[in-house]
Amino acid sequence: MSDLLDPRNDFVFKRIFGSEENKDVLLVFLNRTFAESGEQPLTEIVLLNPYTDKDAPLDKQSIFDIWAKTAEGKLINIEMQLFNKYDIEKRTLYYWSKRYSSQLQEGQTYKELKKCVTINILNYSFIANERYHNVFHLREDHTGLELSDDLEVHFMELSKLDEQSVPMEGGLINWLLFLKGADKSNWEVLQMNEPTLKKAMDTLEFLSQDREARRLYEERQKYLHDEASMIEWATEKGIEKGLVEGEKRKAIEIAKNMLSFGIEVSVIAKTSGLSEAEVEALKD
Repeated sequence: MSDLLDPRNDFVFKRIFGSEENKDVLLVFLNRTFAESGEQPLTEIVLLNPYTDKDAPLDKQSIFDIWAKTAEGKLINIEMQLFNKYDIEKRTLYYWSKRYSSQLQEGQTYKELKKCVTINILNYSFIANERYHNVFHLREDHTGLELSDDLEVHFMELSKLDEQSVPMEGGLINWLLFLKGADKSNWEVLQMNEPTLKKAMDTLEFLSQDREARRLYEERQKYLHDEASMIEWATEKGIEKGLVEGEKRKAIEIAKNMLSFGIEVSVIAKTSGLSEAEVEALKD
């Protein structure tokens, strides 16, 4: 796929799945997703934040998630994560809770709250099993009894897919192989399994040949790379700082214990690694 844009880039992903003219593509993708979690197929979908030309790759106001609503009012949020692998579970619950609670207007009862579904498509492995599609609900530990159906979180991990094994039937895996960047020689089989994939593939080919789309894609790709590097650097520094602070706390505890036994300050300083001034300050 060297000449094609990467559909895992959230800007490209939204152009393919989150634009009004490709709503049929999104609908089939969602129905393949929900078929694997035993849900009824959707007949229609409303895009709450469709792609527009105002979605600028470097603008923090531009949201490259896809927000949609079903005819019954169920809310769906789809996020593509190419690089940022930090705190995905907490971030997911945080944004899920915001979407869920934001439904209620003043004076409405809790009964008005509709189900919220989050679908995370990850370019890396996160969950400690071999399944490429994991679905989470609120269930009782021992009996599996569901507390509420309002929370549903999907994780699709593209890294767990074997690109060599192209399926011989329809289903979600065909879509995920396309997103992962299946070799174009396999596109025909994927299309036969999932006819609507042809429209997704055509959109990707069109975008790949469009000079402006490629420029915006490269801007977004650089932004995502830089953001991921910055988060990784900050996380590593935070861990280092935590280790250093942990060592310091341990040294202070040792020094305090030694002081309580009346041991000389110079001896405590040598043993704990603290300066004599720091040990003296602990006396107070």
